[in-house]
Amino acid sequence: MSSFKHMDRRTFLRGAGVTMALPFLEAMGPIARAAVGEAARSSGVGSPIRMVCVGNPLGLMPDTFFPKGEGSGYRMPEVLEPLTRHRDNFSIFSNLDHDVGGGHSAVHSFLSGIKDQDASDWPEGNISVDQRAAEFVGARTRFSSLVVSPGEASGDLNCRLSWTRNGVNVPPVSKTRDLFRALFVEDAPSLRAKRADAYDINESILDAVNSHAKILSRQLGKADQEKLDEYLNSVREIEKKLGMSREWLDKPKPNVDIDEPIEGAFTHSLPVFYDLLALALETDSTRVASVGIPGSIDTSDLGLIGSYHGFSHHGKAEKLRRGLMVIEQFQVKQLSRFLDRLKSVQEPDGQSLLDRTMVLFGSGMGNGSSHSNKNLPVLLAGGGFSHGEHKVLPGEKHRREPLCNLYVSMLQRFGLEVDQFNRGSSTLSGLKIA
Repeated sequence: MSSFKHMDRRTFLRGAGVTMALPFLEAMGPIARAAVGEAARSSGVGSPIRMVCVGNPLGLMPDTFFPKGEGSGYRMPEVLEPLTRHRDNFSIFSNLDHDVGGGHSAVHSFLSGIKDQDASDWPEGNISVDQRAAEFVGARTRFSSLVVSPGEASGDLNCRLSWTRNGVNVPPVSKTRDLFRALFVEDAPSLRAKRADAYDINESILDAVNSHAKILSRQLGKADQEKLDEYLNSVREIEKKLGMSREWLDKPKPNVDIDEPIEGAFTHSLPVFYDLLALALETDSTRVASVGIPGSIDTSDLGLIGSYHGFSHHGKAEKLRRGLMVIEQFQVKQLSRFLDRLKSVQEPDGQSLLDRTMVLFGSGMGNGSSHSNKNLPVLLAGGGFSHGEHKVLPGEKHRREPLCNLYVSMLQRFGLEVDQFNRGSSTLSGLKIA
C-alpha cells in the first residue's frame, strides 16, 4: 500500500495570491491521464513544412469527385478538371472516413475524427489535425495558426472546422480586411502596451506557483511526482511560448505590395483569402492555416437561384445537380489557383512553396444528398509527398483504413514524432515521401 496520504481533488498550486489547477494524481484517487506538454522540435532540414486544410461542409458529388480507375492512370473526374494541370502534385483517396455517422451533425469531425460530444472519451479530446500542428509550432511564428471562413454566418454550425484539445471550436476570421490587418498592418502603440501587460500578468502567475509546487512534490508518491513533473514541464513550455510571443510585439510585420482588400461576396472573398494565406505562408507569419467553406454562401453570384444546402440535397434531380456542380467546381477552381500561387513561390532551399506545403481538401460529408459520412471526398496536394495517383484503400468496413491515418502521415511530415492521432494508429499505407 502506498505510504503517501490521500490528497483532496480540489488541491491547487498556490503562490502570491494566485492558483493553478493540478492534473489528477494518484493521491487524489484513480489514475488519470496527465497532460504532457510536447517540446518544440525542428521541422526538418531546409525551409519549414506548412499545412493548409480546406473543409467543405456539404460534401462533393461522389460520381463527379472519385475517378474512374486507380493508380496513375485514372481519368480526371469532372469536378476536379480545374486541377488537371496539377495532376502530378496531388493524390485522391477513396474509402477513407472516420467511421462516424450523423449527417450534418458529424461534419465538424472532418479534421479530428471525433464528434465534439465524444471528446471526453479520447486522450487528446477532439483536437483537429491543424490545431495539433499549431501546438507544435507554438510561438515560432506570429500566428500559430490562421482559421478563416469567407462570409461565415454567425452561428453557422457548418463552419466548425478547427478544434483545440479542450474541445473549443476555433472561431474563424470572416472578413478579408481583418486578416490583412492582422498580418500586415502594425498595431497601435496602445494595443501593444495592453498586450504586454497581459503577458506580465500571465508570467507572474506562472512564477508564483513554482515554490508551492516544490513543497507539494515532497508530499507525493513517486508516480505522482513524475506526473507533476510532466505537468510542470508543460507549464515551463507555456512560459517559453509566452516569452516568444512577447518578442512578436516589437517585431515589425512584413511589408507586402498589396492594398487592403475590399469586402465582397463569397465569390470575391474566397480567392482573396487564398491570396492572403499564401502571403502569410511565404512570409512565415504562420505555418498552419484552415479554410472553412460556409454552408450558407450566396449562390446568386454564381448565377444560381437557391441555397447551397438545397442544391446539395439534389435527390439526383439533374437541374439541382448542375447547380451543385457550379458551386463545387468554383471551389476547386480557387483551390487550383491557390496551388498555382504556392507553386510559383521559390523557397530559399530551391523548392517551391507547394513542395513545402501540405494542402488538404475535402469534407466531413460523403454525400450531401443522402447525409452519408462514409467514403469522404479527400485529396492531398504538395508537401513533398509522391503524388499523381488515385489511391483506393480497402473498402470493407472491418478493413477500412481510418482517415486519421492520413493525418498521422501529415503530422509526421510536419515534424511531430507521433505514431497515432485520435482514431488513427499508424501512417497511411501507400503514401510516401517523394
